[in-house]
Amino acid sequence: MADSKFLRGTMILSLATFLSKFLGMIYVFPFVAMVGQQGLALYQYGYQPYTILLSLATLGVPMAVSKFVSKYNALGDYRTGHRLFRSGLIIMTISGFLAFLILFSFAPVIAGWIIRDPSDLNGNSMNDIIFTIRMVSVALLLIPAMSVTRGYFQGFQSMGPTAVSQVIEQIVRIAFILSLTFAILYIWDGELGTAIGFATFGAFIGGLGAIAVLLYYWKKRKQFIQKQLDQSTVDHKLPLSSMYKELISYALPLSFVGLAIPIFQMVDLFTFNNALIQTGYTQQEAEIAYGSFAGSAHKLILIPVAVATAMSVTLIPTITRSFTSNDTDQLQRQITQTYQIILFLSIPAAAGLSILAYPTFGVLFGLEDVETGGFILRYYAPAAILFSLFSVTAAVLQGMNRQRYAVMSLIIGFALKIISAYGLVFLIGPAGGSLSTALGYGAAIAWNVWAIGKFANFDYKPIMKRTLVITAFTAVMAGAVWIVQAGALTMFPMNSWLHTFYVECFSVTVGAALYFILSVKSGLAGTVLGSRFSIFKK
Repeated sequence: MADSKFLRGTMILSLATFLSKFLGMIYVFPFVAMVGQQGLALYQYGYQPYTILLSLATLGVPMAVSKFVSKYNALGDYRTGHRLFRSGLIIMTISGFLAFLILFSFAPVIAGWIIRDPSDLNGNSMNDIIFTIRMVSVALLLIPAMSVTRGYFQGFQSMGPTAVSQVIEQIVRIAFILSLTFAILYIWDGELGTAIGFATFGAFIGGLGAIAVLLYYWKKRKQFIQKQLDQSTVDHKLPLSSMYKELISYALPLSFVGLAIPIFQMVDLFTFNNALIQTGYTQQEAEIAYGSFAGSAHKLILIPVAVATAMSVTLIPTITRSFTSNDTDQLQRQITQTYQIILFLSIPAAAGLSILAYPTFGVLFGLEDVETGGFILRYYAPAAILFSLFSVTAAVLQGMNRQRYAVMSLIIGFALKIISAYGLVFLIGPAGGSLSTALGYGAAIAWNVWAIGKFANFDYKPIMKRTLVITAFTAVMAGAVWIVQAGALTMFPMNSWLHTFYVECFSVTVGAALYFILSVKSGLAGTVLGSRFSIFKK
């Protein structure tokens, strides 16, 4: 019964997390229609430092608190977890306030790192960048403390409060962003910088929505929690120092791996614009390229990443069980299945996005900056494979209790990103940002793959064979898509949104159908995704 409740809760939380992330990706399309790529760049100037400081302020707290509370609850000691919760609220409120002070106070310094010489009158002004960073910093007063509450509920195997609050937070945030941006720009005839600043303030408004949900659940379940506290059979009476030492041991590996994409993007934030401006780009041109790279293209490639990782990480708990019980045959099959799902979904998605970069960008973000955006997306799309592989290989290592190797891989990748980021953008232009990310992630994945092979005694030969088949089918699909796209462009030149939409539809339909037919008829889909796909083979 307990296992059934836990699995049901985990499924609900996974679905809510995916829905929240998906909403966070798709709202960008109408947002960019209002503010353009340069406005999106300004939005990223605020959000990137905020994301890093939020990660540092919370340090993987929700999962760590959940693990801590769950452990002591299972021992019949509900008081220790509750003490951690009460003290954690205070600690996280203080850390959130300190993070707010740092981001708010250092906004002028950070703005100077983003654009070293803001001489272009058509570019985002220093005042606008500072205003945007300071507006988003206010959310740090709420979110860290909220993360403790979510973790506490999860420790009771109650995933509903976290799941509902995540979705409500995202819906409220997005509704605020889109409605207020529209009102400022098109009703009140306000400035772009004002609209973007208030858009980033949406993180605070979304946080208020989430807190309202969590307070509702707390009021609803307070009597049950108090009953559990009264019925505690054990009290370990742990000093706070011991509690936090244990909590940090859970939290640090989780927070480091979760920082991968934000810290890579932080390097781009401080190098991309400045390197392009040094090569002769105006500030406005550099910011349009940055908005296309770190905003639009990045959101697009996260869609296949989210789908692939959502389908594969569900296998991680079973990998943990197999590793703990030393069932090497089962562990081999489960890791193989995890790799196969990632590669089966991400390789064709990345290839399709790369080939159809221009019509895809044009359909979703408009034709105004399609030349810059399409070019960047073409080179950035393969990163979808790397993002997917890193998150899953790091999760597998965590499942095998080899967290420090996952952390080490991130350090190696991050070092390569720092070393190569500015130079590659300076040498080859906007595509250099994609290449430096690929170098960093490639090195990190290579380390993870080696570690999994070493500690799980994993045989990579079956995966190599399957990858060759997936790559071959993707090549056939890519060739067909390229031909269809070329033919469609002769009939529907990309001089209007409707023409671009036709090109995209014809090409995507042919590509998806061909890959589906090839993978099903060959038995690949059935092998990778399960027997339910084998019926199509007949």
